[in-house]
Amino acid sequence: MPVKIDVQQAAFIATTLLLFLGTVYSVKNNTYLDTSDPLLTNLPHHLHKTDYFANKSNILNVWFIKRAWGWTSFAFLFLWLTSPCHTQTMRRAFLWAVETLAWLVFTSWFFGPALIERLIAASGGECTVFLPSGALFSVPHEYCFTKSPLSPLTHASLFATPLILPEAPWNAVPRLRRGHDVSGHIFLLTMSVLFLTAQLKPSLRATSWPPMHKWAVLATTSLIVIWLFAIGTTSVYFHTPIEKFTGYLLGLAGYGLTLLF
Repeated sequence: MPVKIDVQQAAFIATTLLLFLGTVYSVKNNTYLDTSDPLLTNLPHHLHKTDYFANKSNILNVWFIKRAWGWTSFAFLFLWLTSPCHTQTMRRAFLWAVETLAWLVFTSWFFGPALIERLIAASGGECTVFLPSGALFSVPHEYCFTKSPLSPLTHASLFATPLILPEAPWNAVPRLRRGHDVSGHIFLLTMSVLFLTAQLKPSLRATSWPPMHKWAVLATTSLIVIWLFAIGTTSVYFHTPIEKFTGYLLGLAGYGLTLLF
């Protein structure tokens, strides 16, 4: 039986409310970590001992959020490949390719550094190396863009300033800190929720499903629920309010690309 509820509109409202309420809660109760502060971001979250989802090693973060586009792609392909023939269009596959390109451009590569990395650097971000002693120092941005491991042996000129260095062989990958650290998680989760709900709509309008398709719909719906929960936990525990808001706007923009086709 076709479902008459606009699931995408419902998902958009849920995403927006979860982000808003989580952010308000994080400000009121001081639960968020400013991930752009180099003195804080290299330390465990101040609530990691009492709040499970404040610990970056939680199952949701390690197994789902860090692999978010892989899970989203799996759910889409399962849904698409098992769809009724009349809804299994190449346009839907093309829209998935568009979103995959958006994911790559924003988070991985855009003729060099990803757009999010370029934004951090342009807004005053510094490429920072953390030493085992807890000290830190800045190096040129190119080392963050290439994610090059640095050590006194391989880049002696960068370590010319007197520093307390470990005696054993050691290296570190520098990270962009300070600047405007857009929430990549909120960006990707927002885009994924809107894309998957859009892809569910043809199935929910169909009067009958192939045998395997009900499992694809169940898997996709379950993943959307997980992504909404992840938006809630991220909004409570990580990033400043403005960084979450810009991640949300980028997520809307990323999904908005599919509306052009």
